[in-house]
Amino acid sequence: MAASVSSSSSATNIMLAIYEKKTVAVDLYRPLRNYIVFNYSEREAQNLEDDLETLKEMRNSIERSSAADSLPARRDILQNYFKALTAVESRFPISADKDHVNSVTFTWHDAFKNKNKASQQNIHLEKAAILFNLGAVHSQIGLTFDRSTVEGRRQASHSFIAAAGAFAFLRDNAATKASIGSSTTVDISVECAGMLERLMLAQAQECVFENTIAKGSTPGVCSKISRQVGLYYEEALAALTVAPLTQHFDKTWLSHVQLKAALFYAEACYRYSLELHEKEEIAEEIARLKSGITALTDAKKSSPKGAAQQILDAINKLETNLTRNLERAMKENDRVYLMRVPQPSSLQPLPSFAMVKPLNMLEVLDASRDKMFASLVPDSSAKALSRYTEMVDDIIRTQAEKLQQGSELARVSLKEMNLPDSILALEGHSVLPSALWEDVEAVQISGGPAGLEGELQQLRDLKRVNHELLVQTEELLQKEAVEDGQFRTQFGTRWTRPQSATLTKNLQDRLNRFAGNLKQAAESDVKIERSVRENMALMSILDRRPIESALPTLAKPIMSLDANEDVVVGTLKQSLRQLETLGAQRAGLEDMLKDMKRKDDILPKLMTSTGSYEDLFRKEIAKYNHICEEISQNLQAQEQLLIHIQGQNRQFAGTFNIEDYKAACEKCYKHIEAAVAKYREIKDNINEGLKFYVTLQDAITSVKQQCSDFVMTRSIQCREMIEDVQRQMSGLSFQDGKNSSNNNNNISKNNINYNAPPPQRTSSQPESPPYYHQHHQQPPAPPPAYAQAQHHPPPPQQQQPPYGGPQQPPPPYHGGSPYPPAQQGGGGQQPPGGYEYGQPAYPGWQGQYYNARAQQPGLFPRPPYTAPNTYPPPNQSGYYK
Repeated sequence: MAASVSSSSSATNIMLAIYEKKTVAVDLYRPLRNYIVFNYSEREAQNLEDDLETLKEMRNSIERSSAADSLPARRDILQNYFKALTAVESRFPISADKDHVNSVTFTWHDAFKNKNKASQQNIHLEKAAILFNLGAVHSQIGLTFDRSTVEGRRQASHSFIAAAGAFAFLRDNAATKASIGSSTTVDISVECAGMLERLMLAQAQECVFENTIAKGSTPGVCSKISRQVGLYYEEALAALTVAPLTQHFDKTWLSHVQLKAALFYAEACYRYSLELHEKEEIAEEIARLKSGITALTDAKKSSPKGAAQQILDAINKLETNLTRNLERAMKENDRVYLMRVPQPSSLQPLPSFAMVKPLNMLEVLDASRDKMFASLVPDSSAKALSRYTEMVDDIIRTQAEKLQQGSELARVSLKEMNLPDSILALEGHSVLPSALWEDVEAVQISGGPAGLEGELQQLRDLKRVNHELLVQTEELLQKEAVEDGQFRTQFGTRWTRPQSATLTKNLQDRLNRFAGNLKQAAESDVKIERSVRENMALMSILDRRPIESALPTLAKPIMSLDANEDVVVGTLKQSLRQLETLGAQRAGLEDMLKDMKRKDDILPKLMTSTGSYEDLFRKEIAKYNHICEEISQNLQAQEQLLIHIQGQNRQFAGTFNIEDYKAACEKCYKHIEAAVAKYREIKDNINEGLKFYVTLQDAITSVKQQCSDFVMTRSIQCREMIEDVQRQMSGLSFQDGKNSSNNNNNISKNNINYNAPPPQRTSSQPESPPYYHQHHQQPPAPPPAYAQAQHHPPPPQQQQPPYGGPQQPPPPYHGGSPYPPAQQGGGGQQPPGGYEYGQPAYPGWQGQYYNARAQQPGLFPRPPYTAPNTYPPPNQSGYYK
């Protein structure tokens, strides 16, 4: 196992460190010197002899790693060698090419499976291995600190942060290049580097959590920090359980990471439950405690063997505390509160707060200041200019950093003193935290709690529209079935066409399903409306405009002994104005520095200079001295002013009782946060309901169109059969009777000939849809749309309608009609029953969730949603689960 554990006996939990990769000796001196001689000159090689020797010594130190070496010294060697490799990479191409440095091969063993090794003839493997070892050394340094002290835990956290930065730099900059070669190892892969970064962040955050506990922070803060520790361990565990890492690590790694993830999740549940108990939210407290106990139990059962006893002891201790608090909470709930305990799966995720992030290694490993092999640039003037430019850049960078640090110090100091917010609050200009203000603004833009009633009315209207459409469609089928039964009774056995019930079963089943969906949706609507009523008092604060008017006010004390409140406030304001002036001066100085650099061009002087470059550099660089002096004076003045402001702010806080005001503000912030969360929850549920009804309306409209087509077809068949039966009963000729008999047989088979031309309308007969003639060989096919049937013959090829014969029922709630939309034209006849089915079901509705249809019968526009064509059942999300 390529890891070691903390030796500190006082530490609550052990932590992991990574062993370094092992390498094989390689000679860099001779191949690089030969390349310089061949491409430049022997003289140049002699000038770079020191750089070549330095590089050789650094590589030898990497190869000679031993436990006796100092870890900080080892870290410095790795960092310097990586920067040297960056210089080598830009000047010496290492590859198998005959014109390159082709006699150098780097070989490295896998840190976790030492028998595996990789050999590549390029510098990418070497750089990746050095970055891995740098992260490993930082992790080992982290275990050397005594985590029983505050300072030890802080230093350990910084080391793990640096280790995470090294592994993150490996993942982002070197792992992919090193993996391109034909020979590679898993430990420097992108996946492994990412896993190690998460592991190091988890241990750094764990150190922060231990310090938070030691300082006695509130349970809520401890819960957030603990939860983030668990999240980092969970991310590392997820990487360890998939390829290519799943079989690469020892089982003790999996056991360690899995148990740590469960431990800190349960710790977060425990700390969060303490806060809930103080708020008397017993039901959620019980659910959180149960969730934590379940996580610990499952982890102990499923994790591999081999976990350290310290972790198991910590888990058992925490499990005991969780169980004790759970028993207490359940007793209180049974005797006093009688609250319904929610299921753990229904709870919101625990809040988390990341206190660590990977160290940015760009500056640590920046080789731009490294002068190794710098003389390989052939043009001496260009080299001199580059050197002077670096000197100027160093001055600009150093002074810019000082200016930025000064501004950041002022910002942090004022924030700690709650300035200038306290002054603004006294003047009646209280402000919300920016993130919370943005949340409230978004709520108010969307209508706020006052606008929920309008959206609830939209739900009601859409539900009514769907219900009316469903009733109209069912009446269509019922009317046709009644008429068919009347003719069947009238003509007896001569009425040979199939019964309506056998043909409309699929359509009727779909209508029944729609009715069931509407019923379920109505129940969900009731829950939403009840939630709005119950939480309106909580959410009403969001309708305050501006929202700052809801914040508590800071006022002068009612009684004053010396009446010096105005003097205290005036002095503090004056100091803040002076601080602002110093900040404006710093911005001007930074702009002045950049402007001087832009105009600073000494190339002409270099080209004509006959003396020493050093003398010229000293003379030219001196023009920046006065700006550096002004920057120093500005920072000193700010330091003194901040000391005065701190004293003035203490007097201000004592005079105006700032602590009580801050407590009242925090309470108001929590109220607003809770209101925003509840509003978003209700808003999401309403939107889900609107989407549900609009999509269902489209599905019902499609089925209604199919029913209208079916009724029209049956009406045409009915008239044909009535004529044939009447001719039989009137004693027509034998030939007519034969034709009539054949016609009846065809009708009974429900075969419709779409190729027969429509009959001509006489002057005494109103225009109506054409009769459909039967044909023995023609399979059942759907009728064309109404206006098309009146004016144009249908196409020769059609498909079976869903009611024309035995077939599988179509998918439920299909959004689009399988028939072409009816065209608007004169002379059309309305479907039986007196319903205008081509008109909008609810013409008065003009809300944003419903588009009235055009005047063309049967043409139903899509709703303004990106809803799928196939309507899903109403168990989607929110209240519609």
